[in-house]
Amino acid sequence: MQHDPARPALESTPTAIPFRWREVRLITGLVLGFFLLTHFGNHALGLISVEAMEKGRGWFNLLWRNPLGTVLLYGSLLIHFLMALQALYRRRTLRMPWREAAQLLLGLSLPFLVISHVVGTRIEWSLTGWASGYPEVVRNLWIRAPEIGLRQTIALIVAWLHGCLGIFFWLRAKTWFSRYALLLYTGAILVPVLALLGFVSAGKEIARAPDQYGSAMRVASSAAETLARINMGLSAFFAVLIVGTLVARVVRRTLLQSQRVRIIYPNNQIVSVPLGFSVLEASRIAGIPHISVCGGRGRCSTCRVRVVDGEEGQPPPNGQERGTLARIKAGPDVRLACQFRPVHDVAVVPILSTSRNGLTSLVRGGKAQGQEREIAILFCDLRGFTSLAERHLPFDTVFILNRYFEMVGECVENAGGYIDKFIGDGVLALFGLKTSPQEAARQAVDAALRIRAGLTALNRQYASEFEKPLQIAMSLHAGSAIVGEMGYGQATSLTAVGDTINAASRLEGLAKDLDVELVISQDIAVRAGLDLSTRERRTIPIRGRAAPIDSWIIPEVSELAR
Repeated sequence: MQHDPARPALESTPTAIPFRWREVRLITGLVLGFFLLTHFGNHALGLISVEAMEKGRGWFNLLWRNPLGTVLLYGSLLIHFLMALQALYRRRTLRMPWREAAQLLLGLSLPFLVISHVVGTRIEWSLTGWASGYPEVVRNLWIRAPEIGLRQTIALIVAWLHGCLGIFFWLRAKTWFSRYALLLYTGAILVPVLALLGFVSAGKEIARAPDQYGSAMRVASSAAETLARINMGLSAFFAVLIVGTLVARVVRRTLLQSQRVRIIYPNNQIVSVPLGFSVLEASRIAGIPHISVCGGRGRCSTCRVRVVDGEEGQPPPNGQERGTLARIKAGPDVRLACQFRPVHDVAVVPILSTSRNGLTSLVRGGKAQGQEREIAILFCDLRGFTSLAERHLPFDTVFILNRYFEMVGECVENAGGYIDKFIGDGVLALFGLKTSPQEAARQAVDAALRIRAGLTALNRQYASEFEKPLQIAMSLHAGSAIVGEMGYGQATSLTAVGDTINAASRLEGLAKDLDVELVISQDIAVRAGLDLSTRERRTIPIRGRAAPIDSWIIPEVSELAR
């Protein structure tokens, strides 16, 4: 395939990403989320008293009922909804992961759930000057029309779920998200729960002493009719927008049905789609496995493909795609499948593998009794992973780690071992849970050889991803340890503890310090029947351990095979 010499490589593309509409959608979503947070916080004050709710409402109105707050709130609401319709229209297929579908459906249903509440509070205040306080609103929703109160409760939950899903999609790529995920999930649950409890508490308080909070304010019949027409008009407006978007999709599909594009995948898989479909959408329609960690939003590069034929005449990358590809220093023939919409037949090859990233535990079942056993331990760790993570997008770093963990897990299991745990970019594996100490030592050595060969294959497969090949540091040690089910609840798993585990960890750290691939203890060498007399030998003092460990230094693991 010949490339256009006038087309610059993406490596030279500036990394500055221009202003994009998805930032507008994010900002408007955050504004609406902050409004919900303050609104629900005001509801939660009902746990104290109705008077506390009223005092909180004063601060709430000060924030949101001034001209700037009004424009910011309702402008964000309208822009966010219109951009959701735009995203719905741009989709060439409605096949999507369930989380994306849930967020879309919740967002589209939300206006119909909250219109009557907005009309009965904000718009009524604008027309009549009457500001319904919490006593009036709670009396209406709790005593007079509990069915409307139930609808508002559903609206509260729907709005909060929609916002939480949006924030999840935004934050899950952040490196710190996993550390604070539990705290964020807890807050996401507590906020609506406290708001509902506050509303229930206020409703019961007013029901016990209805006269204490004054009589209900009656709206004039003319104003009531006007509010009813506004309610109906707003509902019709949003319904027309949604139906119009769906009709526009059908019209577009009909017009483009005669203009089809063939996308050719490896193994001669051919997918014919209407003009305007992205490569990722074509993969989803045909059921072809295609990685897209960020959900097809162009926030990662995991869906990228290499164009092997038909590149000429295709639309160039947009700003979002160009910025992502520039950040990973992709070549000129690489495109993001979620953003690339070919205008004529094209042949592509997904760059990242879609093989499984789950690991099958070899030793599961039965109740471990916490027995002492003679086992062999393998520690392995990636060297220079911090700098690797700094050069890649968070999603891509996770993908690389999963490929590495998959490779190590398969090597350990195929050698007869058991993965104890993953620690950062490190792996702890156990051998000898069901075999003799000698067999366990031989299995551990076999696993180390397999891992080294697997790392070579991984470096070859993803050579374009790494500025320099991945390197590994490993240690092998043997001795007695307590093996059993440990942990609490769902976090219980089979593991091993003891001085042998600590010593193996220290040996792995020594391998890193010496910049070698493997440090193997004398215990493993003897049990496995290895002759390492020609290798460098060291006596290693272990912190917290009285006796040092005799160990062999192996610069390259492949030397063991010889």
